[in-house]
Amino acid sequence: MSQTLKQKPTTHGFANAAVKELGWWRAHKFLFLRRVSQVSVFAMFALSPFIATWAGVWLLKGNLSASELFGVVPLSDPLATLQVLMTGHLPELSLILGAVIIALFYAVLGGRVFCSWVCPVNMVTDLASWLRRKMNLPRTSEMPRNLRYYLLALVLLLPVVTGLTVWEWVNPVPVLYRAALFGAGSGLWILAAIFLLDLFISERAWCGHLCPTGALFGLLGKVSPVKVSAVNAKDCDNCMDCFVVCPERQVLKPALKGKQPMITNSDCTQCGRCIDVCAQRVFQFQNRKNQNRIALKAENNQ
Repeated sequence: MSQTLKQKPTTHGFANAAVKELGWWRAHKFLFLRRVSQVSVFAMFALSPFIATWAGVWLLKGNLSASELFGVVPLSDPLATLQVLMTGHLPELSLILGAVIIALFYAVLGGRVFCSWVCPVNMVTDLASWLRRKMNLPRTSEMPRNLRYYLLALVLLLPVVTGLTVWEWVNPVPVLYRAALFGAGSGLWILAAIFLLDLFISERAWCGHLCPTGALFGLLGKVSPVKVSAVNAKDCDNCMDCFVVCPERQVLKPALKGKQPMITNSDCTQCGRCIDVCAQRVFQFQNRKNQNRIALKAENNQ
């Protein structure tokens, strides 16, 4: 097998082998479930006023920046909360508690699970990526991946200098929610700019290189026990479909060609598309602790 993972010449379309081998559902399962998850989170916010009128209970009140579950459990964006702290103001205890709850939740499931399973902007960037494939646009040069960490530092520095949570004015996640829930379309130019940036200028530019929210969730997910693993790497036939569809393709090669099959790089969004499109069923979700026990047992048996 080529050590450089050169693409094997093929005549079939993208992921056709997976559809033929596994069927349409299994070749699109995680993509479908992600869309259900993203739409369901939005629907819970959108329908909560009607549910409250009918049943007297708020399901989710607020938005992704700060909300309450069943009117009792606080939930808040850790980055938004950090910005408030950096202004020098002590936020309400509920905001801090909500940020801790969300941080612990994504530390367990994998920080960037938020990016692929909850964030509504992911649907915009995925659409741009899909159009790139359909239009057969050439690969463009990529931005430095650590740029998002510099932007994260800038987002946290601006409140210190200005005393304001500046990033929240232009954060595309609440912008999209405000537009969809309240008809506030003044910030939609930001989403349009992200879409055009990803489509014509730099592939996967926003989620993969710029988004400070994704950078923070990536740091939170470093210790997550749930990971994607190339458990059947020996069966890889270099079709490259996983590389085409992966939003963070740099995480794949170490798992396919290295000694450690588990993708431990926190850049992985755990979207599951590499599992979907692989006819050889190379990838699976695994528990890191189980993987470590298996590896240790294999070493002891040698």
